[in-house]
Amino acid sequence: MARTQTDLLRGTLDLLILRTLAGAPMHGWALSQRIQQQSENLLRVGQGSLYPALQRLEQQGWIESEWQSTEQNRPARVYTLTASGKRALTAETREWRDYVRAVDLILAGS
Repeated sequence: MARTQTDLLRGTLDLLILRTLAGAPMHGWALSQRIQQQSENLLRVGQGSLYPALQRLEQQGWIESEWQSTEQNRPARVYTLTASGKRALTAETREWRDYVRAVDLILAGS
């Protein structure tokens, strides 16, 4: 668990993206809106963070994308979780829960 703060933030965003795409393929704007909605408006993912993360995840082979038309008939890149991404989601979720448990133990004074 030797992550720098930047790695932790990046890993958290990656996990949120993977988890959100596990529900359904979607384009970037819908993805950011879904994360905001699911977090009850506590998390807002800006384009400056979202799109580099999507590119990074696509380069890792965890997601793939293709151009499709939106409901407004506009072209948008739609992202889908790959089989490799599903395995990564499982591993990343486990790591996140271990990290949260460790922090919780410290905060509880144990």
